[in-house]
Amino acid sequence: KKMGNSSFLRPSSFLLTGMPGMEGGNMWVAIPLCSMYVISILGNSTILLVIKVDRSLHKPMYFFLCMLATADLGVSLSTLPTVLSVLLFDSREIGFDACLAQMFFIHCFSIMDSGVLWAMAFDRFVAIYNPLQYSSVLTNPRIGLMGLGLAVRSVIFLVPLPILLTRLPFCRSRVLAHSFCLHPNLIQLPCADVRVNSMYGLFVLLVTFGLDSLFIVLSYVMIIKTVLSIASKEERLKALNTCVSHICAVLVYYIPMIGLSMVYRFGKHVSPLIHVLMANIYLLVPPVLNPLIYSMKTKQIRRGICKLL
Repeated sequence: KKMGNSSFLRPSSFLLTGMPGMEGGNMWVAIPLCSMYVISILGNSTILLVIKVDRSLHKPMYFFLCMLATADLGVSLSTLPTVLSVLLFDSREIGFDACLAQMFFIHCFSIMDSGVLWAMAFDRFVAIYNPLQYSSVLTNPRIGLMGLGLAVRSVIFLVPLPILLTRLPFCRSRVLAHSFCLHPNLIQLPCADVRVNSMYGLFVLLVTFGLDSLFIVLSYVMIIKTVLSIASKEERLKALNTCVSHICAVLVYYIPMIGLSMVYRFGKHVSPLIHVLMANIYLLVPPVLNPLIYSMKTKQIRRGICKLL
């Protein structure tokens, strides 16, 4: 249909990409990816089930861990259908609306992941700074409100992204760089000025991931100051040991995200395979490793899994 003097083109579908240069070996790529999806879904579902069943784990730290597992499950389940359809059945087509919906959910759950990691850092700060008031500061209603606030924040910031994309004319290639739909990839396809989309995407990045990472750093600065004021060396080590799992989860989440952002911003001439690998690492590795980290480093979770088995 016409829009002024230019034609407004809304594609009926996009074409997804598997692993560039490895099209003949899709099955070999699918095996490790399927294994990662199985580990992610089983691991995070187990964490949720253990915490639900074991009433001794109905504490703030484990409620936040439930939120993290839910967000990780959301990321995995958002990408699973298209990744498997491309690699197992060579079905590369995805409808325009389905692509926007997938993009929305992937980014929504990713932002929730980031927010929950900040909430967990705040939880560790309260537990170390004022352990006697811990349960009175982080009550169940407050934790519920924090979780709801993080979910609402994700939705509010992300609703404009698909709306802005529907207003753009797509008259270039319909081929996406990944096996799933991501906003940085989609805004490369329109044959129009995408500065508004790009600037809004950057704004969302700064007020979510940027602020979350800043709050995490500030929380740990306060934690370290508190720990250094503890006289006993054993008590200092014990306090820091309660943060190890969370620090690992933060590193596992933010390092791939920074790597993917750098590739998108500055890696225009890098092999397409690097772009695809970084995107898969960013979306798959944290949901796979987080349950393993908390299962290995938290004896209460290990004990709960053993009781469940």
